[in-house]
Amino acid sequence: MRSSLTLVGTLWAFLSLVTALASSTSYFLPYWLFGSQLGKPVSFSTFRRCNYPVRGEGHSLIMVEECGRYASFSAIPSLAWQMCTVVTGTGCALLLLVALAAVLGCCMEELISRMMGRCMGAAQFVGGTCRLGWAYYCAGGGAAAAMLICTWLSCFAGRNPKPVMLVESIMKNTNSYAMELDHCLKP
Repeated sequence: MRSSLTLVGTLWAFLSLVTALASSTSYFLPYWLFGSQLGKPVSFSTFRRCNYPVRGEGHSLIMVEECGRYASFSAIPSLAWQMCTVVTGTGCALLLLVALAAVLGCCMEELISRMMGRCMGAAQFVGGTCRLGWAYYCAGGGAAAAMLICTWLSCFAGRNPKPVMLVESIMKNTNSYAMELDHCLKP
């Protein structure tokens, strides 16, 4: 089976998949920022958190020692974090979509042309929005690789499209133009 990607395109597809998985995994993990609160270690990301305080009886704070997500989108503490959740989630979805198309390009002939590869590289650049724990670095590394390396590799990913076989289709017809063209093409 012939691929629609060049050798560089196959490398691009693999790296696109790796960066999309790294960015998406870090999006769902609450290990972006680390700290401590009430003597307990805490960590969180835009919509998940570990070891967080809740109000107990008598308005005292109690530490819940588990990881979980916010109860609703409006429960995310600030507008900036809410926007970050939406933008980062959209970027991860975009990276996953491009990675899926790139991997399919390894298996299907004429799926990704050179122009399509460049458009997908532009989508990766837009989708590589940056996001301090190991998940933060994973997200940042995935985003940087998507924005820089994958964008560059996508320029060389697709094969040049085959020229439309206009001459062959004309020659198959039995009109006078085909005969004339056939006459001109014979040595």
